[in-house]
Amino acid sequence: MTRDERWNVSFGTDDVARHRASGAWRNRTIAEDARDMATADPDAVLWVEGEDWLKAGAAYAQARNLAANLHRMGLQEGDVVSFQLPNWTETVVLDIACVLLGLVVNPVVPIYRDAELQMILADCRAKALFVPEAFRGVRFVDMVDKLRPRLPDLDHVVVVRGEPRAGSIGFEALLEAADLDAVPWPRQRPEAIKMIMYTSGTTGRPKGVLHTHETLARAMQACFDHWHLQRGDWTLMPSPVTHVTGFSYGIEWPLVTGTRTVFMDRWNAAEAVALIDGFGVTVTVGATPFLAELVEAADEAGSRLPSLKVFGCGGAAVPPGLIRRANGAFANSCAFRIYGATEAPVVTLGYLGADAADAAADTDGEIVGYDVRVVDDEGRDVIAGADGEILVRGPSLFLGYFDPADRQGALDADGFFRTGDIGRIVDGNGILVTGRKKDLIIRGGENLSAKEIEDALHRHEAVREAAVVSMPHVRLGETVCAFLIPAGSARPDVSDLAAFLDRAGLARQKCPERIEYVDDFPRTPSGKVRKDVLRKRIAEVVAVERT
Repeated sequence: MTRDERWNVSFGTDDVARHRASGAWRNRTIAEDARDMATADPDAVLWVEGEDWLKAGAAYAQARNLAANLHRMGLQEGDVVSFQLPNWTETVVLDIACVLLGLVVNPVVPIYRDAELQMILADCRAKALFVPEAFRGVRFVDMVDKLRPRLPDLDHVVVVRGEPRAGSIGFEALLEAADLDAVPWPRQRPEAIKMIMYTSGTTGRPKGVLHTHETLARAMQACFDHWHLQRGDWTLMPSPVTHVTGFSYGIEWPLVTGTRTVFMDRWNAAEAVALIDGFGVTVTVGATPFLAELVEAADEAGSRLPSLKVFGCGGAAVPPGLIRRANGAFANSCAFRIYGATEAPVVTLGYLGADAADAAADTDGEIVGYDVRVVDDEGRDVIAGADGEILVRGPSLFLGYFDPADRQGALDADGFFRTGDIGRIVDGNGILVTGRKKDLIIRGGENLSAKEIEDALHRHEAVREAAVVSMPHVRLGETVCAFLIPAGSARPDVSDLAAFLDRAGLARQKCPERIEYVDDFPRTPSGKVRKDVLRKRIAEVVAVERT
């Protein structure tokens, strides 16, 4: 069985030829980039994380040894390697090694716990998993030990920055010299699948998003060009490398475009100010809370961050006032809103410069590199300026979902991805997102599935019916509110339900921060819960409480 047959999805030859002929696709992988950079300038520092400065030559040499040792352990082209790691430089070496060996990398966000991790590893049939021994008080090795009996495909667990358990291996051991000549290095196929990343959806079950080397690289190059960056520019990356943003612009951007990355393994605004000024950081991309706190921290430090030319803000609702406040606080008018998704990275790339300050604040950015349609419920284009569902198509678009069932209806007949977001075209080539069809809660840039939380709450004996909706939050943009119809007289509070959901294996971020007990929900004539009404209701309550 070939690699493409194993994944049961691939680009057609016509699509590949068209995108390469247009120059959108570059017909190479980051393994080839890493090789060329290691040859041309092995001492170039491309990634910094605290005291760890990773050079081009060392990254490539370590990746070659890692790939050879993974091959010796039995991993073959097309196998999945998962990693649930913080923003550490080991992720760079792992990513290059996977590409060298033709493996499919599966980044998993560190906030996920037993339930989510088991589902993801089982679904993609991961053969190897890289985890820290512990991080932020969580002992990942203990969690994985409990899950392994239920994961028959998981042959190897690699412990990074810690002591391996019986049945696992330490990361450092895999960097030791290996027999490179014994490896049947596969031919690099840039149009092949290189990553599966799971994103929350309305069904409560995360979907496996498939990207190729070409689709991800195209998004990176588009940002580099549109933002007028130069080789050697520093990027501050606080977003997790297990998100499409952190993965692309933290790990791989230096290889594709020649930028350099400063990693943060946990966000601290005061530290971010020091790093930006210390390294002369040019660009960063992050969610709303990062920008809001950076503005405050820069003011406290007495810095206007003169080197910063780009702050792309997205992943959650971005108040126009925040963009204006940032652009007044910083030396350059560098902050703007961007719009995209794991399936369609950076559909818009923002409006730059003081003369575009209003557009940067009041819209979700300028469309770059995508065809965009706005359609009604019947799939017909709406009139100019009207709201409808946003559909996108372009060379950065994902290949499809891993599960064939998830692919049904994801694209229209012309290859446009149905984003599920509601919005309109503004100023000729801009997007303004006004709502979502998808029942997602975007908490500080993290997509949380309302249905997944509801399904867990319905297992509580005191809950007859649950409806989970987004609730406005000053710092995070949105957080979780649960409307509950009780099954009896018991009324569990927030802490009770948080403990229950923790025992069920859900991430802490998914625990409701507010509970509203009701006798019934507003419903449609067919009985469906009117979540739009519930969202409006809790938003009004929060607004009153704030005043």
